[in-house]
Amino acid sequence: MARLEDLVRARTVLSAQHMHRIQELIADWQLLADLSFADLVLWVPLRKDLKSWPSGYVAVSHIRPTTAATIFAHDIVGDEIEWGEKPLIDKALSNGEIIRDSEPELVGEVMIKVETIPVTFGTEVIAVISRHRSAESMVSPSRLELNYREIAHKFYAMVCEGTFPYPGAHAYLDPAPRVGDGLIRLDVNGITSYASPNARSAYNRLGWDNDLEGFNLGEISEKINKNHLNADDQGLRSRLNGKSLQRTECENEGGTIDLIVLPLLAKGDRIGAIVLIQNVTELRRRERVIVTKDVTIKEIHHRVKNNLQTVSALLRLQARRIEDPNATAALDEAVRRIASIALVHETLSTSSEASVAFDQVLDSLITHALDLSPRMSDLKITRAGEISSLDPRIATPLALVITELIHNALEHGLAEQGSGIQISIERSSAQCVIEISDDGVGLPSDFDISTSSNLGLQIVRTLTENELRGSIELKSTKEGTTARLTFPF
Repeated sequence: MARLEDLVRARTVLSAQHMHRIQELIADWQLLADLSFADLVLWVPLRKDLKSWPSGYVAVSHIRPTTAATIFAHDIVGDEIEWGEKPLIDKALSNGEIIRDSEPELVGEVMIKVETIPVTFGTEVIAVISRHRSAESMVSPSRLELNYREIAHKFYAMVCEGTFPYPGAHAYLDPAPRVGDGLIRLDVNGITSYASPNARSAYNRLGWDNDLEGFNLGEISEKINKNHLNADDQGLRSRLNGKSLQRTECENEGGTIDLIVLPLLAKGDRIGAIVLIQNVTELRRRERVIVTKDVTIKEIHHRVKNNLQTVSALLRLQARRIEDPNATAALDEAVRRIASIALVHETLSTSSEASVAFDQVLDSLITHALDLSPRMSDLKITRAGEISSLDPRIATPLALVITELIHNALEHGLAEQGSGIQISIERSSAQCVIEISDDGVGLPSDFDISTSSNLGLQIVRTLTENELRGSIELKSTKEGTTARLTFPF
C-alpha cells in the first residue's frame, strides 16, 4: 500500500502541519467507522496552491468497520476522481459543512447512502471524509445502533470544527479502543444515559448488580473498586466525570476493566462524553505472572551468586591449609574462575533487563584482576570500546574466557617496567572482536593453542568453540602477545 506522503507529494499544497493532522485522524478513525457502521474514505484535494480550484481528489486512506459489513470489496487507496465527479465531496470542501441528506445510490446490488464531512485544520478545509453505509440497515435500527450513530454524528461535527482528533490523544488511545468491547454514554453531569450490553456485563462481573443508566459512573466505579478506601479514589471519580480525555482502570476480585473517557464537544462546549470499556482481566493476570517470574529469576541469580561466593570462600580456606604450592595455585585459579561466573549472576540479579550489561562485568573483572596482581601499584589495564548488553548464555562463558586471557597475560606477558595490558573491543550487529594485548616477551616459536597443555588456555579454546561458536588466536607481535577472540551474535 502506498504511503500517505507518496500519494500527496508534489500533487497537493498540504503543509507538514496538515500532514500531521491527517495522520492523527487516520490513527484514531477506526472509532468513527465502528460507531457509524460505515466505510470511511479520506480524500485530499489535488491543487497547485490554496488559491487555485482543485482539479480533483486522491483517496489517501480507507477504513472498514468492525461492526458491519464493508461496502467496498477492494481497497480504493490511491484512486483519483475529478472535480464534479462526486458533488457531495465538492460541496463539503467548498462550504466547510457536513452534507447528510443525500439520496441512496445503487452500488452493485446494495443501496448505499453517502455522507461527506470536511476535515478542518484552523480555518482551512484540508480534506474530506466520505462515509458509505447500507441504506437497508438504517430502516429499523436497534437502541444500540441509534446511540452509536448519534455519538458518531457528534464526533463528525468535532472533525468539522477541528476538535477531533484530540491533541495528544495517542498516549490515551494506545492500544486503540474497540467500540464492540463496551461503550457507555455520559451526559454533561457524568450520569450514564446509555450502556451497551458488553459494558453492562463488564460491570456485572465486577459486582454491580443494578443497571448503569441513571447512575454516576464515577461513583459506581468508586464503590466496586477494590482500592476504594485509598486516597486515589477521588482521582478515579474525577477521571470518570467526562470532563477531559482520560484513561484509567477499575479492579476488584471479579476482574479488571480498562476505561477510556472521550469528551464530546460542540462549538467548544462540553455536551457529554463516551467511555470505552475493555475487559483486561486476563491481560493483567498474565502481566502479574510475568512480573512474578522476573522476580523469581532475579532471586535465583542472587542465590546462585551467593552460593558461588560460598564455594569460593571454602576453596580459599582449603588453600590456606595446603602446603603444596601447586595445589594452592590450582585452588586459587578455581576461585578466580568461580568469581567471574558469580559476577555475571550478580549483574543479572540487579538488572531490570533480561540481558547482561557486560561492560559492567568487564570492569569488575579488570578490578578483580588488578587486586590479585602482586604488581598492582605499577600495572595498568586499559579498555577501548564497549560490548554493551549480551544474552546470559553468551555472557557467562565470555566472562570466563576474558578472565583466563587477562590472567594469562598477567602471569606470562608483562615486561619488567612500564607494564600494561590493553583490551580492545569492536562490536557490530553480526559479531564481536576482542583483543587482549600485553608487552611481554611473546610466545615460543612452536606455540600452538590447540596442543597447549595450559589448563587456562584449554578452557579458553573449549568455551570459545563450543559455547561462543567463535575462534581464538594467539600471536606474537613487536610489542608482546595479542589474543584475538571473535564470536558471532
